[in-house]
Amino acid sequence: MTAALKGIRILDLSRLLPFNYCTMMLADLGAEVLKVEEPKIGDYMRWMPPKLKKEGAVFLMANRNKKSMTLNLKKDKGKDIIRQLVKEHDVLFESFRPGVMDKLGLGYEALKEINPKLVFCSSTGYGQNGPYKSRPGHDMNYLSVAGILNASGQSEKVPSIPSIPVADMSIGIFSAFSILAGIIESNRTGKGQYIELSMTDCMVSYNMINIAGYIARQQSENVDDLGITGDTPCYNILKTKDNKFISLGNIEDKFWINLLKLVNREDLVKYQYAKGDDAKFAIDELQKIFLSKTRKEWLALLEGQDICYAPVNDIDDLIDDPQVSKRDMLLEMEHPVEGKIKTVGFPFKFSKTPGEIKTPTPTLGQHTDDVLKILGYSDKQIAELKEKKVI
Repeated sequence: MTAALKGIRILDLSRLLPFNYCTMMLADLGAEVLKVEEPKIGDYMRWMPPKLKKEGAVFLMANRNKKSMTLNLKKDKGKDIIRQLVKEHDVLFESFRPGVMDKLGLGYEALKEINPKLVFCSSTGYGQNGPYKSRPGHDMNYLSVAGILNASGQSEKVPSIPSIPVADMSIGIFSAFSILAGIIESNRTGKGQYIELSMTDCMVSYNMINIAGYIARQQSENVDDLGITGDTPCYNILKTKDNKFISLGNIEDKFWINLLKLVNREDLVKYQYAKGDDAKFAIDELQKIFLSKTRKEWLALLEGQDICYAPVNDIDDLIDDPQVSKRDMLLEMEHPVEGKIKTVGFPFKFSKTPGEIKTPTPTLGQHTDDVLKILGYSDKQIAELKEKKVI
C-alpha cells in the first residue's frame, strides 16, 4: 500500500513537543523525516520527564517513523552538510527564535538559491515580527495573549490552565497543514516559499467564539452567548454517587428536553441557559439527581438516548474506553532500548493511504553515518567529523 506522502522528504531542525507532533503526523503519512539534533544533547524533549528506561515517554510517542542525525550547526562544516541536504529535501522545518537561521547563513533567502522548490517553514511562539517576537514563552503565555486563558474556568472567571498544552499541540497540526499547502503549490509552480506560523496567531484564530461574542455585544445590548463556559445548567459536569463525573453538553433544545424527560424534571426546561441564582438552582437540582446513582448506572441509563453525555475519563478509563479502542487510538510499538511501549494512534482515517507506525523513535544520531554516506562521505571523513565535533 502506497503512503499518502511517499516521496516527500522533510529536513526537521525543530525541537520540543509542538514541532515533534507536526513532523510525526507527516511521517505517519509516509513522509521521510530526517530529524537534525545537536550532538550529545539532542532534542530537549528526549530527556524531559516522565522518563521510561532512558528517554522521555512523550518524546518516544512523538518521534516515531523518523530518522535522527546529529549535526553542530555552529560549525562551518555542519552548515555545509545542511546545504547539501537541502538539495535533496522538499521541506525544511525549524523552530528557532526569529533571526537564528539567518545568522547561521541558513535562512530561506540563502537556501532557496540552492533549492528553488524548497518549502521553508518556521514555527514559533509569537512569530517573526511584532514586539513579542524575541520573547520566550510557553503554552499558557500564548493562550494568555490570545484571550483564551481569561475565558477558561467556571463562572467565577478565575483563569484556569488546561491540563494539556493546547497551543503546543495545535501548532503541530497548523504547521503540518501549512507545509502540505506549500508542497502542493511548489509542485504546481516549481517554486517553493517561506511559511511562518505563530502559536499566538493560531490561538487567536481558535478564540473565534469569544471574539465574535465581543463584536456582537458592541452592536447589540441583547446578546446571548453559547453557554459553553460551565456556568449554565445545560452545559456542565455533574458528580455521581461514586465520586466520578459525567459531562452533559446539551446546548440544543431537543437534547436538553430529552435529558429532563429522562430524569423526570421537565419543570427545569426554562433554565437551559439560566445565569446567576437561577442557574445555581437548576444545577443543584440536577446534581442531587445524579448523586443518586453511580457513574456506571448513569451510563447504562443514558446509553442509546438522544442526549449529549460522556464519562469524564481519567487515563485508566481512557485506556479501557471501547470507543478509543475501536478507533485504534492506543497502540504498541517495539523500541530497541525501551522495549514494548504504548503510543497514541494516528487520528485521521484514510481509506486508501492510512497513517501507520513503521519504525520506532530513533535513538540520538542513529542515522548520522547512513545519511552522510548517502551524501558521499567516506568512513574516514565521517571519523574526522566526529573528531572535530561536527556530528
